[in-house]
Amino acid sequence: MTVTVRKDPSSRTMTLEAEFDASPERVWQLWADPRQLERWWGPPTYPATVDAHDLRPGGRVEYHMTGPEGDQPRGYWEVDEVRPPHKLVFRDGFANEDGTPNTELPMTTARVTIQPIDGGKTRMSIENEFPSVEAMEQLAAMGTEEGLTQALGQIDAILAEERDQTR
Repeated sequence: MTVTVRKDPSSRTMTLEAEFDASPERVWQLWADPRQLERWWGPPTYPATVDAHDLRPGGRVEYHMTGPEGDQPRGYWEVDEVRPPHKLVFRDGFANEDGTPNTELPMTTARVTIQPIDGGKTRMSIENEFPSVEAMEQLAAMGTEEGLTQALGQIDAILAEERDQTR
């Protein structure tokens, strides 16, 4: 699987796009099921643990990642829009150890679209909108693009396991 990344400073967006050999409904489950989300949301060296998962408008998803040195950066989503299996919009923020928002780091808006394409495949796009170009640069310096690319790179293996189990 190839992950395409487009950055547009004029609109303050970074968009990641990937195609999967699965239906939109199956790809949606990767977001809707917290145990599946844990398997890919963090990059391989920072696996995620979902602590709360309320995927509905007004809901909140809370998670932490565990790094190779045992550090546990925390994050959360404030869910704005949910239209299974095609659209999810949430504000993605960093959290302090106690789970409160870390206002020293910028919050982004993520717009996920999941759509069928030819051959029974599905295209998933994640557009991240940053509050400013400076915020975009700050999060880029923290490795956001690489982390998301690595995270998405784990999805094919999850989908392949399921295909192998149904044979």
